[in-house]
Amino acid sequence: MTGSAESETPLPAYATTPRPKRVKRIRLSILAASVAACFSVTLMGLVFGGLMQLAFGILGLGGLGIGETGFIGGARMAMSLASFNFILFFITVPAAAMALGLSVGRFPQRGITALAPYMRWGTIWGAVLVGATTFGFGLFGGAAAAAGALVTGAVIGGLAGAFCGFLVHRIIAPAKQLTEMDVSIF
Repeated sequence: MTGSAESETPLPAYATTPRPKRVKRIRLSILAASVAACFSVTLMGLVFGGLMQLAFGILGLGGLGIGETGFIGGARMAMSLASFNFILFFITVPAAAMALGLSVGRFPQRGITALAPYMRWGTIWGAVLVGATTFGFGLFGGAAAAAGALVTGAVIGGLAGAFCGFLVHRIIAPAKQLTEMDVSIF
C-alpha cells in the first residue's frame, strides 16, 4: 500500500479540496462572533423575558415570578440569567471564543466552505453553553424548573449560536479565500 488512507477518503458534499493556503481573518471572526454572542444572548433574554411578562400580565397569570418553581419558573429564570449575560462578559466571551475556535474556526482549514455547517455547529455550541448554564442554576428550583431552564436556555443559545456561525462565515468568506489565486509578489 503506497497511498495514504486520508487521500483516498472522499470529501463531504459541502467541502472543497483542502488547500495548504493560509486562511485569513479567523481570529477576527471568532472574537467578533464571541462578543456578538454575549450581546445577542443578553438581548434575547431581555426581549423574550419582556414578552413573556407582557403575555402573563395580559392573561393575569402572575407577577414577577420571584421564587417560582416549575417549568415556567425555570424558563423565567433562564431568561433572567440570559438578560445578565453581559455582566459576566469576561467569562462568556472567552467561553464562546473557545467553543467557536475549536469547532467552526477549524472549518476553513479543512476546506469547508458552505454556510450550513457553520450555522449548525454554532447552533449546537450555543445551545450547549447557554442551556447547560441555565440548567445548572435551574436545579436549585427542582427538576421541573431545571427542565424549563434547559429548554429556554438552549433555545436562546441556539439562536445566538446560529447568528454567530453566520457571522464567522461572512467574515472569513472561506469560499472566496480558498478559491482565489494569490498573485502578490511581495
